[in-house]
Amino acid sequence: MPTETEYNSALHHRRSIRLPEYDYSQVGMYFVTICCQDMVCRFGSVVGGKIVLNECGRIAKECWEMTPLIRENIDLGAFVIMPNHMHGIIHINGRGVLHTPNLENDSEHLDVKDNEGVFNTPLQSPKQKLGSIVRGYKSAVTKKSLQIGVSGKLWQRNYYEHVIRNEYSYQRISEYIFNNPAQWEYDTLYRL
Repeated sequence: MPTETEYNSALHHRRSIRLPEYDYSQVGMYFVTICCQDMVCRFGSVVGGKIVLNECGRIAKECWEMTPLIRENIDLGAFVIMPNHMHGIIHINGRGVLHTPNLENDSEHLDVKDNEGVFNTPLQSPKQKLGSIVRGYKSAVTKKSLQIGVSGKLWQRNYYEHVIRNEYSYQRISEYIFNNPAQWEYDTLYRL
């Protein structure tokens, strides 16, 4: 019988909710929803149909707005920080810069270290897959929230995504995001 720390495929199997064989780094638009752990309202409240962000909510908003500055091939569409989740549209415009230099054509960077022991390679942009973008965002919000005294696990393990395939879908999702605070009491993620 396995102990708690041993891997047991029957107990620890995690089924992916992503589309099989879909390349989530390709050019396109994606609608994401990221929820707080246990649906705890950490980011503020809705008053009169409008979101009122607390300090942690302002951090979540600022970190989201930083995404296209960190990843140059990303643009943001509509987004909203809600009390216990966030919705946003991410537009991946291109593949971005690869992490690893082309070693066949870039031999001057091979095994060359500067005085501080760091390989002398040009700066590379972060990974461009949707999952990497969401992971980076969640990590930044968590780190900054810890600095202001937020304790406990901030985010649930995964996130929800939807590939936006046409203008009609984009408009419908944007409208949903914009109206989300006014519809808070009817939202499936609603908690007091």
